[in-house]
Amino acid sequence: MEFGLWIVIGILSITVLALSVKLFLMRKAAREIETELADWLLTETNTLIHISSRDGCMRKLAAGLNIHLRTLRCERRRFLRGDLELKEAVTNISHDLRTPLTAICGYLDLLEREDKTAAVQRYLSMIQNRTEVLKQLTEELFVYSIAASVQESRPEPVNLAQILEESLLSFYGAMQQKSIAPDISIPQQKIERLLDPSATNRIFSNIISNALKYSDGDFVVQMHENGTIVFSNSARELNAVTAGRLFDRFYTVETGKHSTGLGLSIAKLLTERMGGTISADYREGRLYITVSFPALY
Repeated sequence: MEFGLWIVIGILSITVLALSVKLFLMRKAAREIETELADWLLTETNTLIHISSRDGCMRKLAAGLNIHLRTLRCERRRFLRGDLELKEAVTNISHDLRTPLTAICGYLDLLEREDKTAAVQRYLSMIQNRTEVLKQLTEELFVYSIAASVQESRPEPVNLAQILEESLLSFYGAMQQKSIAPDISIPQQKIERLLDPSATNRIFSNIISNALKYSDGDFVVQMHENGTIVFSNSARELNAVTAGRLFDRFYTVETGKHSTGLGLSIAKLLTERMGGTISADYREGRLYITVSFPALY
């Protein structure tokens, strides 16, 4: 009786041990699948999933995932090819539009020198206004397509405060025309970041330009010692919903009659490409745009 009991205990022990080993191997295979799938998604490698397990179910799971990964790889290549072709087409079209637009602007300048009735002058002013908007849109389209297609920036240690000051200085005349006296607060110490100087200047310029379009007469710039920069202005025509959509491509609000809707989209694209963050917030009648870049160390 005791001998039979020991046999049963032995069989159960061997069964439990075998099941434990099988469970361990299946968990190991699951971890291998998880790791290789994560690597595939992050690095966009052509390598498929391979596992060490001989278990039929786990190998079938890996084979099924590989079928879907091959399909996904083909779709990704097709998308990237189409996206590249679209960006090249936008670049070419915006570039080709420059020549006739320049000619139109030249003829409009010539018409300005001719004698005109009041009605003709009014219509001519409307044409000039729309032509200027089209010219600006073409330029922004060109810049956006270039920024979207060029994936690599040229980062170097830069003084963030100095670039901000230069950007603000370039809008001094525009601020005077709008009777805006900016309230600027920039720390005295050097704030260094690893950034592309040209892209950083473009980011600040687009934000400042947007503020001048929607400001009700004031403009505040605050740079904190941690490098975070907050641009704010009163904007009664905006609200929390429109503020949240300011980074959408081609989105404009009614007050931005000369806006292309690409300025802040370009700013967001360049900021995130350099590892920074940019956000818009609307509180108590004021628009706040906050920009931050990671520290060097």
